[in-house]
Amino acid sequence: MHRIIFLFIACLFLSLNACSKTDSPNSPNLPKMGAVAKEKSPAPDVSVISLANGSNLKLSDLKGKVVLLNFWATWCPPCREEIPSMMKLNTFMTGKPFQMVAISVDEGGKPAIESYFKESGFSLPTYLDESGASAKSYGVTGIPESFIIDKQGVIVKKVIGGFAWDSPETVSFIESLMK
Repeated sequence: MHRIIFLFIACLFLSLNACSKTDSPNSPNLPKMGAVAKEKSPAPDVSVISLANGSNLKLSDLKGKVVLLNFWATWCPPCREEIPSMMKLNTFMTGKPFQMVAISVDEGGKPAIESYFKESGFSLPTYLDESGASAKSYGVTGIPESFIIDKQGVIVKKVIGGFAWDSPETVSFIESLMK
């Protein structure tokens, strides 16, 4: 039942336009072609750098946790709109086997993101991938684009466009993956 509700919500939000490469003169070098991460397939292992402390994070190290992998940028309106709901979801999941990995594709890197967070008052567990390898591994062509990965490292949901991550149905769906 929860999956049907989540699917309905996901379809509803797919009508929102995702930001494309042409939305900003400072847009990232998102790949036009590459692997396409699909639902029910193993999540590609990527390595990214934490904005907070500069440590390296490998996605494969998160097996045993449900992961929300989100590709975003500070200049993308739908990305900025979904950040408050992502912050709430992250708070709801505190102490649970859950990890949010928000990968910024901003060309300005750490200074641009830190400036945005300071001005907006927002904050996410943000990671940097200056080479664009992680976006390429997932076949990302626009943002926001998100992947929900189960505890075994399998993609269970791909969401294109902005999304209300703190809705009761979404929280329930993610919690069901933790069992």
